[in-house]
Amino acid sequence: MARRAGRETSIWGRDEATVEAINSRLENPKYLPGIPLPEGIRATTDIAEALDGAEAVLLVTPSRTLRDICLQMRPHLGKGVPIALCAKGIEAGTGYLLSEVASEILTDNQIGALSGPTFAIETALGHLTAATIAFQFSYADRLDIASSPAVRFAVSLGSDFFRPYISDDLVGVEVGGAVKNVIAIACGMMTGAGYAENTRAALIARGMDEMKTLADVFGGRRETVTGLSGAGDLTLTCSSQTSRNMSLGVQLGEGIPREQCFDGKAVVVEGEVNSVSVMDLARRMRLEMPICECVYRILHQGADVKETFAEFWARPIEGERRGLSISIDRPVAAPVEITQ
Repeated sequence: MARRAGRETSIWGRDEATVEAINSRLENPKYLPGIPLPEGIRATTDIAEALDGAEAVLLVTPSRTLRDICLQMRPHLGKGVPIALCAKGIEAGTGYLLSEVASEILTDNQIGALSGPTFAIETALGHLTAATIAFQFSYADRLDIASSPAVRFAVSLGSDFFRPYISDDLVGVEVGGAVKNVIAIACGMMTGAGYAENTRAALIARGMDEMKTLADVFGGRRETVTGLSGAGDLTLTCSSQTSRNMSLGVQLGEGIPREQCFDGKAVVVEGEVNSVSVMDLARRMRLEMPICECVYRILHQGADVKETFAEFWARPIEGERRGLSISIDRPVAAPVEITQ
């Protein structure tokens, strides 16, 4: 996106074969096979070389490696260079948002996030894509909005096919990104177990409520969760097996053991990692997040998919608006067998 928008672009990568392929034939054979990358991208395995002269950084490593990568970057970053995080999650153990992790280490840099419904392969093919760029706005940023990091990133990345939106609610954007991956696994599990569109729509809507619940606690705005980085990303991730989170859920719902999913390949699934940190945080904050709880129990406690979600469905009847404070025990009836 940056190169197509006319920016000088360098990529740091850990895999030498991928870096060589980008430099020699403008292709990432591992993640974007057969899709030509724009000319002028320079790839390197040397993080100092990649950051040399950088005026802005997109950090696109998995969430669980973020702290280590920030430590590697620190000696080579210019003071004041803004960083947009593209990973989504909450750090296990600390309960920190990823921006808090990065800010703790990169104290001389402004930290924000780029988030939204952006399957990489579609963006690389030039399909119309929109996303949110979020940074906290200082008083100086508001006086000179064009010089703020969020606006500078938006102008630098925007093109005919990529449309950025700007947000000052970094917390709301990050919480939406972290929780939506867990909800996507739940939707996949239900799809794999044989449930249909009604079920997925209900999980998306109630999952969004869990995203709002956590955003509230962190000080994010509920309306941010209804935007691109929340509802937009949630809808996309929960509706296609192009999403690794949805795909993992489908395989588990079909009864495939976790170690055999993705044909036994070691595939990083952010929602699987995030389910631990999200539930740890929810328990510490005494929040009810029942869909995330179901995913956690299935992934990490060996619970059965159908039995776990049957328990979720049998919870007391509630008011959809939280202020109604309704909780009514469900009547117990003999199960009715459905003929298909």
